[in-house]
Amino acid sequence: MSPPSSGDDSSRPPDRQTLRLLERRLADDPLITETTFDPDSTEPRVLEAHGDSDRVPPSVDAVRLDICWYTTDDFSIHYVETATDGTHWECRWDRHPNPHNARLHFHRPPDGAETVDLELSSLHPLDVIATVLAAVEDRLERMWDAGS
Repeated sequence: MSPPSSGDDSSRPPDRQTLRLLERRLADDPLITETTFDPDSTEPRVLEAHGDSDRVPPSVDAVRLDICWYTTDDFSIHYVETATDGTHWECRWDRHPNPHNARLHFHRPPDGAETVDLELSSLHPLDVIATVLAAVEDRLERMWDAGS
């Protein structure tokens, strides 16, 4: 699965205010140790949030969220889990026009190839990121419980 758009699409300019709001929210989350903007904080297009390696099972080397949010209220939140053997487990929450699903949809793990329509009770950025973080924490808890 490809990472989210870099925001170079001029028809979907990045919503820098929302990216900064999400950065402040993620900075307070115990799962997240570092956030960075790509290409930089002056003109952010993608917000990257890196997970705390102490909170992930030993079979996982790193976890990361790549977040794009647009002034159209479309978004892409890509979760990437890198295993110690270098393989990836990934999924993505998307809201954008496309030919494959409803505007709001989910790319299922482990590789994001399968997509399904998605319903969320709110499309407010803080509610969307709360949904994503809950799903990530649930995934990590299940892995810990399974001894992974």
